[in-house]
Parts: sequence; C-alpha cells; structure tokens
Amino acid sequence: MNKTRLLFVYREITVLITAKMNKVKNIFRLIPGGTVSTGSFLVFPGNRESGTEIKVVDFQQLQPLLQMENDTIYVINFWATWCAPCIKEIPYFEQLGEKYRDKNVKVLMVSLDMPNQMETRLIPFIEKQKMKNEVVLLDDPRSNDWIPLVDKNWTGAIPATLIYGNGFRKFYPQEFTFDELEEIIQPLLAN
Repeated sequence: MNKTRLLFVYREITVLITAKMNKVKNIFRLIPGGTVSTGSFLVFPGNRESGTEIKVVDFQQLQPLLQMENDTIYVINFWATWCAPCIKEIPYFEQLGEKYRDKNVKVLMVSLDMPNQMETRLIPFIEKQKMKNEVVLLDDPRSNDWIPLVDKNWTGAIPATLIYGNGFRKFYPQEFTFDELEEIIQPLLAN
C-alpha cells in the first residue's frame, strides 16, 4: 500500500472514531475493574454508594438543574480539582449533603476540570476524598455564553455556589464553611 493511500485510510478511521466518540462523549461511568461504559444523564440520582459515576454534560443539559421548581433546596457548587479554595470547602458540602440528605436538600458538585483529565485526575480525586454528593463534569467551551446564564454578575471565578428553592435564589461567588452553608439552608427548610 502506498503512502498516500495509508494517509487516506488513517484520515477515514480518525473521522469515524471521532464521530463515534462524539455520540457517546456526554456520559461515562467508571465501573470497578476499569471498564468504561455509557449511560443516560440522571437528574440527582442520589448519593453514590459504590463505584464512581461522572456525568459529562454541556450547559444545555445542566441548565434545567439550575431552575427546578419543587419543594427541594438545591445547592449547586462550581469547583475544580486545581482550585485550592474549592478543595478546602468540599468537606463542608459533603457534610451538608450527608446531614440534610433526608430533608429535601440536594447538593450537586459541578466540576470545571478538563474532560481529558476525568480518569487521571477527577475520578481519583473524588475517590480519595470519598465524595458522596453527585458530581457532574461541565464540558462546554462556550463559557462566555453560559456563565451569565448562571448569574449575570458572575465573572467565572471559582469556587462559586448557587443556592435556590422555596422562593429563594442567590448566587455566592465565594468560599464557604459548613456553618455559613447551614446558616443559609436552615431558614429555607423552615419555610
């Protein structure tokens, strides 16, 4: 086979693989033993007991989770493994999720890590920290479009948290302690 033909075959294979990857890229599930499979996007399926699930979503898939209208308080934290203040506050969100799990409080951790580091950085971090709150990886390069849709005054700096429910909605571009989170959540549960 000549060199030109090999290049053509290589390009065709690359195009086919890329097309297939794009179809399944939005969701990955790491199964114990290292097998990767795909699944469907779930809305707050609850805390993980075993195995690490990471849903990879674009903003269009995430946006409905920022606007749920029911009797639940939603705590949506934007973070990344490379952000020291984010890492510092993760135990407080874990504590909040655990304490209020049965009280209509849902904590969603939205990772802004690079998608190509999911298996080498994000999943090992989640497992090392024993994170139980739901984690999704936001993979949407159009940040200038979606950042103001989360909050019109958000610069995109992290950590940042959106808390809403029971007629309350506020965006916090800051780091939290557990006591600060609880000061916000407790009155919302009393309503």
